[in-house]
Amino acid sequence: MEVNVSTAEELGLLPEEFDRIKEILGRTPNFVELSIFSVMWSEHASYKNSIKWLKTLPREGERILCEAGEENAGLVDIGNGIACAFKIESHNHPCAVEPVQGAATGVGGINRDVFTMGARPIAQLNSLRFGDISLDRTKWHVKGVSKGISHYGNAFGVPVVAGETYFDECYNTNPLVNAMSVGILKKEDMISAVSKGEGNLVYIVGSRTGKDGIHGTTFASADITENSADDIPSIQVGDPFQEKLLLEATLELNTTDAVVGMQDMGAAGIICSTSEMSEKGGFGMRVDLDKVPLRQKNIEPWEILLSESQERMLVIVHKGKEEKVQAIFDKWDLQCALIGEVTTGDRLEFFWHGEMVANVPASELVLGGGAPVYTREFKEPAYYKEFQKFNINDVKEPADYKEVVEKMIVHPNIASKRWIYEQYDSMVGTVNMSTNFPSDAGIVNIKGTDSALALTVDCNPRFVYADPEVGTMIAVAEAARNIVCSGGEPLAISNCLNFGNPYNPEVYWQFVGAIAGMGKACVKLKTPVTGGNVSFYNQTTIAGKTVPVFPTPTIGMVGLLEDKRSQTTLAFKEKGDMIYLIGESKNDISSSEYLANYHGVKESPVPYFNLDEEAKMQNVVLQLCRKHYVRSAHDVSNGGLFFTLLESSMALNLGFDVTTDAEVRKDAFLFGESQGRVVVSVSPGKEDDFIDFMIESKVPFSALGHVTKSEIRIDDSSYGFVKDLKKKFDNALEDLLK
Repeated sequence: MEVNVSTAEELGLLPEEFDRIKEILGRTPNFVELSIFSVMWSEHASYKNSIKWLKTLPREGERILCEAGEENAGLVDIGNGIACAFKIESHNHPCAVEPVQGAATGVGGINRDVFTMGARPIAQLNSLRFGDISLDRTKWHVKGVSKGISHYGNAFGVPVVAGETYFDECYNTNPLVNAMSVGILKKEDMISAVSKGEGNLVYIVGSRTGKDGIHGTTFASADITENSADDIPSIQVGDPFQEKLLLEATLELNTTDAVVGMQDMGAAGIICSTSEMSEKGGFGMRVDLDKVPLRQKNIEPWEILLSESQERMLVIVHKGKEEKVQAIFDKWDLQCALIGEVTTGDRLEFFWHGEMVANVPASELVLGGGAPVYTREFKEPAYYKEFQKFNINDVKEPADYKEVVEKMIVHPNIASKRWIYEQYDSMVGTVNMSTNFPSDAGIVNIKGTDSALALTVDCNPRFVYADPEVGTMIAVAEAARNIVCSGGEPLAISNCLNFGNPYNPEVYWQFVGAIAGMGKACVKLKTPVTGGNVSFYNQTTIAGKTVPVFPTPTIGMVGLLEDKRSQTTLAFKEKGDMIYLIGESKNDISSSEYLANYHGVKESPVPYFNLDEEAKMQNVVLQLCRKHYVRSAHDVSNGGLFFTLLESSMALNLGFDVTTDAEVRKDAFLFGESQGRVVVSVSPGKEDDFIDFMIESKVPFSALGHVTKSEIRIDDSSYGFVKDLKKKFDNALEDLLK
């Protein structure tokens, strides 16, 4: 097949990139080689439009065990000789056109990133974004994604311990499905994704290779359109039972002396694993593609190289250890094929029945190597200054606050996500410590130690849209706040950066601002970045107009409870306990659910946030939990103070009696989402200790009221009984999905 610039453009390469490829090879590439460059230089694989800014993020910390991007997942020291491997990634485009398999393979892929490092996955989290829930397409997305996550995760046998779900019309066409996996391992057992040692052997293990997922990276690096359903061949098909076998086999393999390195085959399949492992080790490879086990006939060499068939690993094995490897994979009834060997130099040589079909340099293919790096134009969008003109005095206070509660409690962004999360097995593995008594973060037991992990995923995309820099700072701060409210110390983050088309200067401005905000918050809160994922080209169609989704930099954070006795839940415990607010309420309803969905005002700035105040407040809350001065802690976030109080009440069907602040508008006090606030409950016997500690800390706090038996009262007015509101809260999403 003749290859020219038109061929390159059809494969998603720019004309200047085609010229660069010819320069690298010293000749015109053949079709196989061009296909290789097209996937490896796609945005999804190379981060060519984002890597410049990603490199500015803080990556160093006392507990960091490997640099961001160095391995398949981040790795942090959690004491007792144990490391925690974790990562969050997107599977947005596949879920837009085939939500069940898109979500399922997203879960499978992120778990492989963790166990390919030698870690056993012990927890999963997810962050989901869907469109207008009244649309049939959105309901299809919600039901399909939920089914895909639950089917794969439940069968694989790892509990979902935390997550979030958000609805807005900007996600109508393009939902966001971000999956996070967390695993643990002994520090000395880590497997590196490296290939080295001339003559060592290259194995492909796990499932057979088919045509599913071919050019999946290219698909993920393009806009979703009404014709994207035609790209179904780009969607992989998952088998969680096969993945479970692969997990056990690879962990057993790691107990031998056979392994040099290992990497899963996710985006871009064999070519990605061979090139990245080779570049990292400084060696080349010779691979016979005709030795790759196939599950269908008539597959071309380029299809084998690019296939994203699931449940596969590339393993580099010490020469002479073949029998050990074969015996383990025979035991687990998995494919195990010797397909090549490690060579000196930098060349990847691929053969098909003895004929060389591609000869490319590994270093020129990969992120951080020869892959192109671009700085795109960015400019502040006109809406940003318009949003700053918002004045709270232009919004009339409601005549009936009970009516506000009745309307907001059934909004899908406020209501319980029970219909979704009850499909997930949250108790498999017997490590989830927050099933019956939830904390702001998921708490996962580290068996055999006094410690537990605190895990969360967070982002309010409306805040980021209003102000990308401050909104992303809030996303990091909220994640850390959830961990400290649970009694944990924040350690590090993984990020999943979901944005529109990077060639749109206003989208790129959002991206650059978000990275700046993330960096500032991570430095202040001492949560370095261990890695993550960039997903561009997320857009939707509203009233015939194509618009980008809200910028959504999802933060996946890991924290540590060194003593699990300091675990703090969000539930009020007993009638008569005092309720306090740590931090200050502001006369602020900006970008709140109340303003956007009760008043219908979508144009407002980000709510109040001060990073220095936030850091001080969080340190105080963590000390309160460790000293056992508080019986519950729950941060004020989505829906404002009222819904924070309600969520703390519903866990044990207790109520609350509070008084609003005369110096703050009542709607701002109850429903505003100004940051830096946490609600705690204190037993009468600990109240003096609590007050003394708070006064000494110099962090503002105030008494709100007390816990009641079952009634909700505000300013001596009854808002009904918790059990009645809980029924509406629990059932609203299911009713909306009918």
